[in-house]
Amino acid sequence: MRVIAGNFKGRKLNSLSGDNTRPTSDKIKGSIFNMIGPYFDEELVLDLYSGSGNLAIEAISRGAKKAYCFDNHFKAISVINENIALTKQGSDFVVKKMDADKGLEWLSSNKLSFDLVFLDPPYAKQTIEKQLEKMLELELFAPFCKVVCETDKKVDLPEEIKELSLSKVQSYGATKVYIYRYQKEE
Repeated sequence: MRVIAGNFKGRKLNSLSGDNTRPTSDKIKGSIFNMIGPYFDEELVLDLYSGSGNLAIEAISRGAKKAYCFDNHFKAISVINENIALTKQGSDFVVKKMDADKGLEWLSSNKLSFDLVFLDPPYAKQTIEKQLEKMLELELFAPFCKVVCETDKKVDLPEEIKELSLSKVQSYGATKVYIYRYQKEE
């Protein structure tokens, strides 16, 4: 697993060992960033199920301003911090050990809103639609936010979730990637 483009291009990232994690492959990651825009300009990023920090690090490498990484597992937090250390830009990241629901409440209490959101929960524990609705309720999306959801290929997410509209869906083997766009109704 490597950083594909940008300031950290080519840096090898660590991943969690074992069968409990499923890091986004370089192929899928490359496709995601081709779909959402290959480079960024000071965006705020949320990686809610960060795992190794792979997606957040790629976004910062490509020009995003700051990334918030959440995971519930101590080993994942250790790997995220190791990978961030490889970037030598630790101040561009905020890492929190807490589950997704507590993380959303923490973000709301800090009045943060994001331009780019990654949701890649463990397939067996996916409640993406419910979490997106909660994020909408907590006003965590900046105008025109892009939301990238990775699911098992058997999962079908709706074309619209309140103010989120599906802009693209793509299948890669056992994985499906959904990209939503946030447009708040005036």
